[in-house]
Amino acid sequence: MQDFIKIAKTDWEPANRLIVTHISGDMDKDDVIRWEKSLYNALDRIEDGGTFRIFVNLHGFTAANLDAHKHFRSIVPLTLADYGWKVGYLAMFEEEASQVTFRNKRGIRCLTAAHCHQDETKISKYESLYSSVSERFFTDPQKAEAWIRSAAQAPS
Repeated sequence: MQDFIKIAKTDWEPANRLIVTHISGDMDKDDVIRWEKSLYNALDRIEDGGTFRIFVNLHGFTAANLDAHKHFRSIVPLTLADYGWKVGYLAMFEEEASQVTFRNKRGIRCLTAAHCHQDETKISKYESLYSSVSERFFTDPQKAEAWIRSAAQAPS
């Protein structure tokens, strides 16, 4: 198994209307919380009524323990739901998905999402079942980033 460097960061690129969030390495709950805060901080930088695209780079991420995994697992779908985005793989969890509230926090909307993770089996399934013109799933971070950067830029 490949060792991944610990990374927990998020950047907002206003000129590109793009959030790039990256968590990688064997992460404990404190690491996951640090990454989560970076994601929220980037989202807070988007102006009211704005739009964004997002690259969720989880390539190399592993939860160090069950506590970290439990905390991590709902961050992306629930956070994006705050911006009107329903992550495709929520379809696997009908009961939980029915309880998710979709809104547009501060009038902000997510328009496009790319997700990346090293688990080929899971990502191939997600890509075949849940991808769309505005959401894709990748195992290669460079391909994911190229796709999200070439996806139609969100209007301001």
